[in-house]
Amino acid sequence: MLIGGTALLLGGGGLAAYATTALAGNNTPDTMSGHQQHTASAITISCPDVGERLRTVPRSAQLSVSKGLSSLDKQVHDAYHKMMGGSGADVLNPLKAQRQKTIKMMVSAIAKNTKRPSYLLKMSGCTTKPVDEGAGAGGTDSTKSVQDGWYQGQNQTQGADQNQDQNQQDQNQQGQDQQGQQGQDQQGQQGGQQGQAGGPSPDDFVDINNVQPNADAPPFAAPQGGNASTGTFTTECGRNEDGHFNSDNVIVTPGVSNGAHHTHDYVGNKATDAFANDNKLAASDTTCDNGDQSTHYWPVLRKLDGNAEQKPGAAQDANVGTTLTPATVTLTFRGSQVGQVEAMPRFMKIITGDAKAFTNGTKNANASWSCTGFEDRQLKDKYPLCPEGSQVVRTFAFQNCWNGQDIDSGNHRDHVTFSDQNGACPQGFKAIPQLVQRITYDVPQGQSFAVDSFPEQLHKPVTDHGDFINVMPDQLMSKAVDCINGGRNCT
Repeated sequence: MLIGGTALLLGGGGLAAYATTALAGNNTPDTMSGHQQHTASAITISCPDVGERLRTVPRSAQLSVSKGLSSLDKQVHDAYHKMMGGSGADVLNPLKAQRQKTIKMMVSAIAKNTKRPSYLLKMSGCTTKPVDEGAGAGGTDSTKSVQDGWYQGQNQTQGADQNQDQNQQDQNQQGQDQQGQQGQDQQGQQGGQQGQAGGPSPDDFVDINNVQPNADAPPFAAPQGGNASTGTFTTECGRNEDGHFNSDNVIVTPGVSNGAHHTHDYVGNKATDAFANDNKLAASDTTCDNGDQSTHYWPVLRKLDGNAEQKPGAAQDANVGTTLTPATVTLTFRGSQVGQVEAMPRFMKIITGDAKAFTNGTKNANASWSCTGFEDRQLKDKYPLCPEGSQVVRTFAFQNCWNGQDIDSGNHRDHVTFSDQNGACPQGFKAIPQLVQRITYDVPQGQSFAVDSFPEQLHKPVTDHGDFINVMPDQLMSKAVDCINGGRNCT
């Protein structure tokens, strides 16, 4: 329900309309619609993603970089809430000054033991982004076929970096000028899309019956043909019945509590938190069968019932609602379309999808939403409205090619990538078992659920993502590879 509209003074004197609203955690639910009784802001804050541009992070700089990345997220978090609070204060200029200081600290820490990444210093400036604007680079097409490059196009990262540098410089130069025009354009729109404060919007949902089949290629079509490795290995790790939750991110921001600013749902390794190093993971108990100590995690899904837990990762970070326990969790490793796969090294870390895809664009996005009985229809930037008796399905098909050397990389992406549409890995990469995390939920009918997110990402479905740390004992990984390459289905 729309309450009203006002204007916010941003850096440079620009005005941006937004809906007057209470902050998350101070709302009353609209039980008829499943949403809170206020609207999402007409704009959000969009900042260059420093973490995505990291290349080499020496061990001596890892904690400083981790703290820096967490600080950058906290700065955007605070600026977004200040904007939503309607103080009328300059938001973007102070945010830029904070980011400059933090990025300089990170650059100095990295430069002590490797080449100085001066290009990061150009990434302090932020802009605003209309909430009704798509994620970009394919994000507005919710039924995009995987054949059109949503997955296979993700391995084209290196060539895009130079263009991204120039785009970021242009964005920083133009951002202040654009703010005034955005404010003038958006005034009178009465806050844009209606829904829960900070998202999601009704426009983020679509009836699955209105979606055409589009999942007729990898990663949803299993490897097949004479050269394919057609076996599978499925590991059973439960549904997080033990209630293992935290708002840490041990891959991206190790050593920092609440590094994710949203709550993660875990299965597998019981020791996983921000402070779990490889030795701690290797010594931990697990919820998985066969002694598999691997870590699997993803953002929780919440029922939009107004339940506001006042703790980090929940209402304190604009994630409001009751956490939904998965109905099922299936973790399956599959083969390659073009040949055999090789074993993953122990402690390899893989992130698939992008928690900031709404503002970053869809280069690294890998969300897939569907309904049971309709999984030939996959949605990338929409939540599915499923018919009665059908469950919501989240699917994460992970990168299936490895550079053969590194178990991680500076941005946690460059050491792995996706095969092309024919299943071939790029030069210098080799095929590894492809992890597919499939999670189902029983949700109330209607626009009643949303994934946890950074506040400024507005709970957009395109921001969904999965994380994995391989802590299989070597013998178990060898068994998995043998099963996959031998065409057997094993557990």
